[in-house]
Amino acid sequence: MCPTKQKHRTKISSTNEEQDHNNYDWREETINGGSLPLVDLNTGSNGWASPPGNLFSLRSKQYLTKKIKAPAGEYLLKPTAVDWLKSSTRLDNVLALSDNRVSQSLKKAHSLKKALKTFIFAVNLQIPGKDQHSAVFYFSTDEPIQPGSLLYRFINGDDQFRNQRFKLVNRIVKGPWILKAAVGNYAACLLGKALTCRYFRGENYLEIDVDIGTSAIASAILHLALGHVRSVTIDMGFVVEGQEDEELPEKLIGAVRICQMEMESATVVKAEDAAAVGRSGCGGGSSKVNNHEEDSCR
Repeated sequence: MCPTKQKHRTKISSTNEEQDHNNYDWREETINGGSLPLVDLNTGSNGWASPPGNLFSLRSKQYLTKKIKAPAGEYLLKPTAVDWLKSSTRLDNVLALSDNRVSQSLKKAHSLKKALKTFIFAVNLQIPGKDQHSAVFYFSTDEPIQPGSLLYRFINGDDQFRNQRFKLVNRIVKGPWILKAAVGNYAACLLGKALTCRYFRGENYLEIDVDIGTSAIASAILHLALGHVRSVTIDMGFVVEGQEDEELPEKLIGAVRICQMEMESATVVKAEDAAAVGRSGCGGGSSKVNNHEEDSCR
């Protein structure tokens, strides 16, 4: 082979690799990966989408005096990925799993000197059953979270504060009447008051694991929904509840629309991988406020 041609091919290969590195977008990779793909907001099925923030009504600046709610507006964080996982054991701290695709993509970006300040906020809804399932929603930001803001205080606060403030707002977009009757078309719930939440704070992430099996009512509603899962489309938004004037108006951390999901599409996580994370004890705490006041879910 001609040495000149070999050198030319090597140079082209090196140039292409450099271009791939320069064009690498870790968030685009995570958005379009996984067993539950990104789909069209209005027509998609067996996937997820990002609903407009204004579909959610949150506490306005005048809420404490006039009980007025207003459209939520833009998210605080960027939608980054959704995972639908299955294992023979409960999946805790999924971002610490060695094969977690979101963590792997971010590590690759770091190796290319990209996304060095990125922070991930993840919510892991743990669904009990013969097989343990997890629906994991990831949001992220490339900018530092404003010190002193409500979100900053939540991320860096203790579990008691988090339990008093972490709120789910949801909308049944499409589904059978029996589910709408059980859940309501629009509902809000302080998850830390109604369920056991475990918080895992990593160097560049906060993961909240919500154990749905710790509430008989939540488990019953969930299993009702799973019985109709292929015909259900639901919007879920996550909020740090504002309880003082200076904490209003409320802002959506992020939201997802789950569109007519298929249970069998879940990615299988080996039990030994999950157990390894559990043994490592990666910065997690758990707590539940045994409080069944009327305002826990509303």
